[in-house]
Amino acid sequence: MGLCWRERGRERDRELETSMREIHRSAAPGHPPLGCARNQENEAGHYISPFHDIPLKVDSKENLFNMVVEVPRWTNAKMEIATQEPLNPIKQDVKDGKLRYVANIFPHKGYIWNYGALPQTWEDPHRNDKSTDCCGDDDPIDVCEIGSKVLSRGEVICVKILGILALIDQGETDWKLIAINVNDPDASKFHDIDDVQKYKPGYLEATINWFRFYKVPEGKPENQFAFNGEFKNKAFALEVIKSTHECWKALLMKKCDGGSINCTNVKICDSPFHCTQEKARSLVESVSPSISKESNEEEKDKYHMISLICGI
Repeated sequence: MGLCWRERGRERDRELETSMREIHRSAAPGHPPLGCARNQENEAGHYISPFHDIPLKVDSKENLFNMVVEVPRWTNAKMEIATQEPLNPIKQDVKDGKLRYVANIFPHKGYIWNYGALPQTWEDPHRNDKSTDCCGDDDPIDVCEIGSKVLSRGEVICVKILGILALIDQGETDWKLIAINVNDPDASKFHDIDDVQKYKPGYLEATINWFRFYKVPEGKPENQFAFNGEFKNKAFALEVIKSTHECWKALLMKKCDGGSINCTNVKICDSPFHCTQEKARSLVESVSPSISKESNEEEKDKYHMISLICGI
């Protein structure tokens, strides 16, 4: 697949990060709520899709990938790449007319990692995963970044993949990659999933419990896991990434049923969904941010004692 990059090397990477910060900047206090995050221009006046236009890999190195940060650690707003909207801005999820926040599961506050996704990946809802015997969840593959820094929404960072967890959510495979920011002071210590247990003891167990219970306060059952909740290693994770990248390529080339996924992009030249910057601008400017959604913000300050109730 052909990429229409005008920049190369470090200059390209700097522009990518700047554009992501600008394109998906959320409203500040006193402005429209988080759910109304809208597209902005970067310094070059260009628009991109964080789903389709950011390359998956950093150069050609085996284990360095771009991650799009959707949710900073310790925050509650359920922000995500809007896969069904033109150029896929990062927006807050809405359920029953209310902006969504994840519950605080004692002793945690919000998300316990910097949470986001790998661009140019797609978990195909029509493709049965042989290792889990479930189809994909129709989203880019999720990433839990375990470094020491609290990142910002919309940042694009370079991560090392360490392992992966197979969450089964309502019968769908929802892979969760474990990764670390390459610029983290301790990044050189981490090479595979066992290093997380060695240098951050308890973090993997906390991750399992967080994903198991985070929907229980909404009245939903506990989530389940493939492989009895075992984290798979880096090699396994890289194969999953490779598979989801192939699914994304088929999606962008219209070789599979993408359903309601919006594939508009400005960088993939040979994609039938490719558009010019002029068209991208008109698409963005034609969308008016809605500010009528009711907030469920009180959930941010409420704690649920699920872990204690369940005796873990």
